[in-house]
Amino acid sequence: MATTISRDGLPSYLAPLPRRLEDIALRYAWLIVAINLAGTVFGFWYYRFQLAQTPLVMWPFVPDSPAATLFVALSLAAWKLDYDVEWLHMLAFFGNIKLGLWAPFVQLVLNGPGGIEPWLYWFLIVSHLVMSLQSFLIYRYAEFSVSAVAVATVWYGLNDVVDYFAPLVGEFHHTYLRAELVGGALDHSLRAHDLAAAAAVTLTLAATFLALATRVKKLEPRDDSPSREVRR
Repeated sequence: MATTISRDGLPSYLAPLPRRLEDIALRYAWLIVAINLAGTVFGFWYYRFQLAQTPLVMWPFVPDSPAATLFVALSLAAWKLDYDVEWLHMLAFFGNIKLGLWAPFVQLVLNGPGGIEPWLYWFLIVSHLVMSLQSFLIYRYAEFSVSAVAVATVWYGLNDVVDYFAPLVGEFHHTYLRAELVGGALDHSLRAHDLAAAAAVTLTLAATFLALATRVKKLEPRDDSPSREVRR
């Protein structure tokens, strides 16, 4: 099945990827789905020790990155199968921008390369940056409805609250930070905790702005919007 997908003349800060790269990525969307599902499996393996120490009821708030890759895999699959699930598209958009940029910041600025294998350190940085880029495919098939943006804003805002400010059950639920380790125990009073929280909140706000700005730009009338056919 073929579908016409408009680039909508969005400014570069809302559509930073070259159009040809977008077209290729969407044409091979099932491959991207498979890669993200593999990343999801790896991510849950990576979080296995933290999940084992977290009350079951709070598990949805812990593995943020694998949840984001799962969201984008399901979002692309839904589009390919002609399911319109706006709230899922927005969870994928928010999650991949937020975690795709938060993790590199934490690794490069807070954690550093110590205490982890070099290959894993750089894999985490590069793979998360790619996550942030793939979020900019979603505007090609999603409407960015206000209600769906609200769902994603509430979900990731609640994540910020329980991760850094007011855990509902047990300890804070953010990803373990090596920068917080003191004598083998986590010390949340360190500045690293505050900086990680500031980055998370800032990125939630940034994702909200980008989503709503995309919504506004997609609704603006224009006569010269180029279109591209993408084979499903």
